[in-house]
Amino acid sequence: MKILHLLYESDGDYFGIGGVGMRAYQIYQRLRDRHEITLLCRKYPGAVDGYKKDLRHIHVGGETVSFTRTLLSYAREARRYVLEHGEEYDIIVEEFSPAIPTFLNTYRKRPLILQVQAYTGMQYFGKYNPFYSVSLYLMELVRPYFYNRLVFVSEATMKRYRLKGDADVRIIPNGVEPAAPGRSNGGERYMLYLGRLDIHHKGLDLLVRGFEYLLRNSGYEGRLVIAGDGRDKGKLVELIGELSPDIREKLELAGWVEGERKHELIVNADFLVMPSRYESQPIVALEAAAAGRPVIASDIDELRFIGDKGMGINFRAGDIRDLAERIRLLAENNSIREDFGRNARLWAEGYSWDSIAVRFEEYLEETVGKE
Repeated sequence: MKILHLLYESDGDYFGIGGVGMRAYQIYQRLRDRHEITLLCRKYPGAVDGYKKDLRHIHVGGETVSFTRTLLSYAREARRYVLEHGEEYDIIVEEFSPAIPTFLNTYRKRPLILQVQAYTGMQYFGKYNPFYSVSLYLMELVRPYFYNRLVFVSEATMKRYRLKGDADVRIIPNGVEPAAPGRSNGGERYMLYLGRLDIHHKGLDLLVRGFEYLLRNSGYEGRLVIAGDGRDKGKLVELIGELSPDIREKLELAGWVEGERKHELIVNADFLVMPSRYESQPIVALEAAAAGRPVIASDIDELRFIGDKGMGINFRAGDIRDLAERIRLLAENNSIREDFGRNARLWAEGYSWDSIAVRFEEYLEETVGKE
């Protein structure tokens, strides 16, 4: 098949890359030998068309450091590209973002699948100005309804959307790479946040304040390591700068990590922390599970499986004191951490990227076969 995937974030993106981009690379690197794959990505300063990670990249839109203008220009130019070149491909996959109004639901010359990985809802109003929040909220509420084929990464996310009764809907979750078990450093203890530096979305303000509350009100002596990159890095540095020196020295910004360094950070952590205000099916939770590390996560619907499956603990979303108490509980109980870790590894065995890529490929082939 010739596959065109509208992927608004890509490797090397000035604005960062999250689970949407990581999922695409994991799947398509397993399919590239059998199919001709083109990623249609947003343009960013310094973006160059060509092959990255052995996948063809085309960048469209305006080359600007304004995030909003980048997304809107990408929506316009991605739509134009599909209208002009869509018939050169066998199937088109569009990543859904309310901030990218392509309105490609009317395109009929080739089968088109909308892939939906998250739901934000009313959380927009706590993150953006009212005008922008209303626009995003309405786009998220309305646009998926008009698509006939959709892929969701979790049932919890799917249930948040209103869809056509006859829509072809599939649940194809995220996956994880097999991880070597065990820990290797025996050094200073720490908890780990790993992911995009988006303060409101990922709850990094809650994490920093919860960590401060923990150190002030308990005997916890471990560190907090925050690994990742994103457009809120400067704001996060400012937030950390407001802490007292004795708290700051317990907190480390590790930057973007991958490969062996990423694996070392995960397997040597006591546990990972995910205080997100909203999510999809985060790949980080799967990576922690594969490494046998427990997770403390907010109790939003998309992360409640962590507690339900005995892989970690949920805390009341947005509650700094409850987050601190759950951290203290897990930090002080090695046997509980070990039990959670064993449960997590067993659960992760059913989510290999190899099997997820096959499921995704089968759905694309099935869809093309129906045309």
